[in-house]
Amino acid sequence: MKRNLQPMVVALTCVLVAPMVFGQTDQPGSRDYPGISRMPGYYISSYKESQFDSFAFTTKEGGKEKKQAVEGKRYDFRYDAKKDAGLTTTSLQILRNYQNAARSAGGQVLYEYPDGSADDRETTIHLVQGGSDVWMAIVTRQHPPSAYYLTIIEKQAMQQEVAADANAMAHDLDETGRVALHGIHFDTGKSELKPDSEPALIEIAKLLKLNPALKVYIVGHTDMTADLAINMKLSQTRAQSVVNALVAQYGVGSSRLIAFGAGPYAPVASNKTEEGRAKNRRVELVEIATN
Repeated sequence: MKRNLQPMVVALTCVLVAPMVFGQTDQPGSRDYPGISRMPGYYISSYKESQFDSFAFTTKEGGKEKKQAVEGKRYDFRYDAKKDAGLTTTSLQILRNYQNAARSAGGQVLYEYPDGSADDRETTIHLVQGGSDVWMAIVTRQHPPSAYYLTIIEKQAMQQEVAADANAMAHDLDETGRVALHGIHFDTGKSELKPDSEPALIEIAKLLKLNPALKVYIVGHTDMTADLAINMKLSQTRAQSVVNALVAQYGVGSSRLIAFGAGPYAPVASNKTEEGRAKNRRVELVEIATN
């Protein structure tokens, strides 16, 4: 029974160095992904580029298939065989070309379907090259394949463009007693605030100045990827960094702020996926209720 394969592909960074095929005919505005050439005799029949999106790549762990959601800049390609090319290319040949090129550049093949012979094939490849964390999924159909699909994700964090303002924070505190602070950023494993945290800090200071009686806990949260003691300490020092910045740089009274590190104890999503872990790494304001 054939598997219903979804047109997909992850990120790679180097396939056979074959000349680009501009015949019959590439979709206007399309181009091969830099450093990844197409199979000879194929043209780009469909192309889409998204500044920020996600894709669920199939991987294998402990002999079991699982989905790995990856976010970043996304590229979707469909390559069709030129009608006059007389191709005898096989599905396996296409997969092996991409896999071998990835391995030669230090990449890994994370998944391949099926193990035996089949008309439909699929592979997931991961490669880090030139500072880019690239995932790729390749799917072929039919024998010989008249088309194959390539999806590439350049893994990256989304550039936060919308930060909660003071009024929105006040509303959430009034409704739920807490608010997650979008726009507070740290490097992995570090507690020093990154410069791009400034807009969020300005809004927090504004919130506190507009509400002179308001006192809050600054609560740091982590995921579960490190040792518990390390996570607890990291969450505390990150929360304290926010307190220190509000006091020293924005004139907020220190008596109105208490730093607290909750570590991994209050997740808002599953720690089994990277997407969930990213949501769990956060800083929150929690109102200190007064009578």
